[in-house]
Amino acid sequence: MPKSRLPGFYRLPPEARVKEIADEISDLDTEDVASWAPGGLNLSTADMMVENVIGTFELPQAVAVNFHVNGGDVLVPMVTEEPSVVAAASNMARLTRTAGGIWADADPSIMIGQVQLHGVSDAEATAALLERHIDELSAAASGIHPRLEERGGGLRGMRVRRLRYDEPGALPEDMVVLHFHLDCVDAMGANMVNTVAERLGPVIERITGETVGMHILSNLSDLRLARARVVLRPEHLDHDDVNGEAVAAEIAAAYRFAWADPYRAATHNKGVMNGIDAVLLATGNDWRAIEAGAHAWAARDGQYRSLTTWKLDPEGALVGTIELPMAVGTVGGPIRVHPTVQANMKVLGNPRAQELAGIVAAVGLAQNLGALRALVTEGIQQGHMRMHARNVAATAGVPPELVPAVAEKLAEHGDFSEAHARAVYAEMQS
Repeated sequence: MPKSRLPGFYRLPPEARVKEIADEISDLDTEDVASWAPGGLNLSTADMMVENVIGTFELPQAVAVNFHVNGGDVLVPMVTEEPSVVAAASNMARLTRTAGGIWADADPSIMIGQVQLHGVSDAEATAALLERHIDELSAAASGIHPRLEERGGGLRGMRVRRLRYDEPGALPEDMVVLHFHLDCVDAMGANMVNTVAERLGPVIERITGETVGMHILSNLSDLRLARARVVLRPEHLDHDDVNGEAVAAEIAAAYRFAWADPYRAATHNKGVMNGIDAVLLATGNDWRAIEAGAHAWAARDGQYRSLTTWKLDPEGALVGTIELPMAVGTVGGPIRVHPTVQANMKVLGNPRAQELAGIVAAVGLAQNLGALRALVTEGIQQGHMRMHARNVAATAGVPPELVPAVAEKLAEHGDFSEAHARAVYAEMQS
């Protein structure tokens, strides 16, 4: 198992970081390493992935270090353009590993498909009719994906729901919706679910005599949740001249604000998704689907709330948790064709889908801890601007080899303007 504790990793130049990662991951080959270089996704491969390709668009590929999840080290590939995300994740991973790391788990990979009957004349009778034919519908759905069933997946159940559209000022409409649950094993499963939904449509119309409307998966995959948990004692949270008890109390107070106020919760959860989306991008997963599911889950009780919880236990320890839908795949789609994604999966240890879901949840929890800790101690802008200083220096025309030194001066002076960056560079040249 590769170690994730790599002291001084952030100080190395990119080429040295690549070598260190390659030394840690035994099954990385030269093609994997080459996929991280500019142009790792060639034009012909890109043209197979989407329509109307004219080129490729690159974002920074990084690795978060220090993560200790479920008793083992893990190196986490991340793709993001935002300064401080990777640094915050790595720093909080280092902090949490002193407390034994983060513990995570995930549900089986069960996705939900929906087949809707709209404008039904008697919703109660139609729903009852469908419920009496569940066995027939289950038989119709079975065998559609024989290879999936060979791998242990397949249909896991059905249920019938009655809905009413009653928007003020509009005519009401009754609907009946059949939900079916498909275990997609290591796939995200969208195409599998949609295929089953399309096959069930005509069967449902024959049984009910009603008209099928939508038949498609739901991205609120609330049968496919991932969770993570960390327990931090006050001494783990000591920060400069602020004692850990005070930091823990303030983080818990910040969580209560996000639980109570959707305006704060939106920003709170954006910080969670900073880390989650970066891992999803690096692993070729549908980050938009998981964003949609996460935000719908955050509003499941009728108000948009925090995706994480941070509470003090009776002994004064800070307990952080996260739970959210996590429909990730480790096979199929871009994972099969994108060379960089394949290399990143090796960095992660080629996890199964449930394992990857837990890792992603752990990263989201660590990312949120980093944001809250910064907010209640030094202030998030200070840390963010320290990372952003490198972008300022580069924009000001500072040569790459001098960007770190100029950025350090900008942070030291507290002036992050391009004019100041040019002045610092000029002084270095004199």
